[in-house]
Amino acid sequence: MANNENETKEERAREYDASQIQVLEGLEAVRKRPGMYIGTTSSQGLHHLVWEIVDNGIDEALAGFANAIHVTVKKDNSITVTDNGRGIPVDIQKKTGKPALETVFTILHAGGKFGGGGYKVSGGLHGVGASVVNALSTELDVQVVRDGKRYAMDFTRGHVKTPMHVTETGLPEEKHGTYVHFLPDPYIFQETTTFDIQTLTTRIRELAFLNKGLRITIRDERPETPTEEDFLYEGGIRHYVDYLNKNKTTLFEPPIYVEGEENGITVEVALQYTEDYHNNLLTFTNNIHTYEGGTHEEGFKRALTRVVNDYARQNKLMKDSDANLTGDDVREGLTAVVSVKHPDPQFEGQTKTKLGNSDARTAVDHTFADHFMRFLMEHPDVARKVVDKGTLASKARVAAKRAREVTRKKSGLEISNLPGKLADNTSKDPEISELFIVEGDSAGGSAKQGRSRLTQAILPIRGKILNVEKASMDRILANEEIRSMFTAMGTGFGDDFDVSKANYHKLIIMTDADVDGAHIRTLLLTLIYRYMRPLLDAGFVYIACPPLYRVRQGKFQRYIDSDEELKAILGQLAPSPKPQIQRYKGLGEMDAEQLWDTTMNPENRRLLRVDSQDAINADQVFSMLMGDKVAPRRQFIEDNATFADLDV
Repeated sequence: MANNENETKEERAREYDASQIQVLEGLEAVRKRPGMYIGTTSSQGLHHLVWEIVDNGIDEALAGFANAIHVTVKKDNSITVTDNGRGIPVDIQKKTGKPALETVFTILHAGGKFGGGGYKVSGGLHGVGASVVNALSTELDVQVVRDGKRYAMDFTRGHVKTPMHVTETGLPEEKHGTYVHFLPDPYIFQETTTFDIQTLTTRIRELAFLNKGLRITIRDERPETPTEEDFLYEGGIRHYVDYLNKNKTTLFEPPIYVEGEENGITVEVALQYTEDYHNNLLTFTNNIHTYEGGTHEEGFKRALTRVVNDYARQNKLMKDSDANLTGDDVREGLTAVVSVKHPDPQFEGQTKTKLGNSDARTAVDHTFADHFMRFLMEHPDVARKVVDKGTLASKARVAAKRAREVTRKKSGLEISNLPGKLADNTSKDPEISELFIVEGDSAGGSAKQGRSRLTQAILPIRGKILNVEKASMDRILANEEIRSMFTAMGTGFGDDFDVSKANYHKLIIMTDADVDGAHIRTLLLTLIYRYMRPLLDAGFVYIACPPLYRVRQGKFQRYIDSDEELKAILGQLAPSPKPQIQRYKGLGEMDAEQLWDTTMNPENRRLLRVDSQDAINADQVFSMLMGDKVAPRRQFIEDNATFADLDV
């Protein structure tokens, strides 16, 4: 048998020759392996097509040749992107012998971003641009206006359908720009070819913030979601900070703004302090949101901490015996946007959204430190508020130090002695382990009796936990219910959070289906979002969906999730005997068997996974619902009261 195997391997080795090396012509490689070029063929990859074309217009704006971009979602779910830049060149490209317009849309890595002198700085994460969009579209047509003429060209799945030709002449010289229309290929995007207007609008608003003076409009012509919005921010990222803080109480107005350039790197920073206890720092490189941070973030943090401490020492706002404020201290309550434009950005990290250029660290540090120190010297009232905020944070940090230690899993506070009475599961494999956060001792008792002991752990909580949106760290760690959650998960919290140490890969919030249950759920989600955010990013957070009704008629029994479903079921049942309807107002009304059958059994239950893709909107919602400002919360209630389904 072994000899036969060896002979087979040798035969396969001899057969592996040049004939087996596949050469994919043109854009066929893109269609064969689309994930290599746009990351994924899911909804995220679908929307990436739009950003590749929009980025070309942004590059024209960065180069000083465009000030307007228009994005339209057509009725057939195709996209048009128009900019008033110079227009893609139409003359013959020497290397290919074809018009530059055709080259840009049919050859990978062709364009003005690859050292040809077309752009000093360009956006876009992958730089693959128009050719990849063309390859992954059923149809794409492009029009270019320049030199008094309108040029047009059509493609089908990356192949030229209609060669470049002139459709109009005698146009005014001041008229110029590029128009691209494309329809994504359903063969490639099998999950969905439907664009989400919220996703598009959020990113377009962000791009307008990051490029001051650039007008970007988005229009949705689909009848089910008609909308049109126009974004133009002359103040750029200053307005971005205003937007982020619109539901928060700020310590001063307006946001501090810094702009400068060092070694060809443009640096912009806008910041403002709030009365919050957490910080919100967003960093960007060439309009790319660097979620994982990087050298520009390091430079900003280093400069901020140094300048605040230096100012406090020089102006006797700290005693000589006082220890320096830490980075966490000076960032408490901070909202900041750091945006750099780099001629040659190097990205690293797990998702290639972490900036690695060391010169960016130096540029941000020097530029921000110089301007920020000058600002503090010229505005001593604001400077005093910044130092006082950091000093209070420092005192809270010291007070919380002892409480922090007891949150370490099985160090100082054993699981068996948890105030929350955790009933742990027997498996130590986090991938199959689930932690149910259950409202009330009664429901907790039923959950403990009905659970799968191998995989399911139960942590009952008593009533409403502390609102962390309005609490300092020492108060948060003094709360037994919150401390129990931190300890049970084993991940730490805040800046010390390590998701790889999670004891459970499902954290399931299980509360009553009433107003109080919704409030508790919101408090728990606020805690997780502010101090355990990587759980959301990893997809570990879920909401259990217990039923509202149980209907019984003879041997028939059905659990019902909504009033509409109840009405439909009752309409299908015979008139007699009279069906028995039980309305569950709380989890505690179910016995262990019912709770298992309806809400905990993996074969029957319904779970909603919570994610934080739209983190900025989530931040604003939590600030509005749980923060100090009453007016935005009142407005939200007035706007949405008609949608509430209350059991009174």
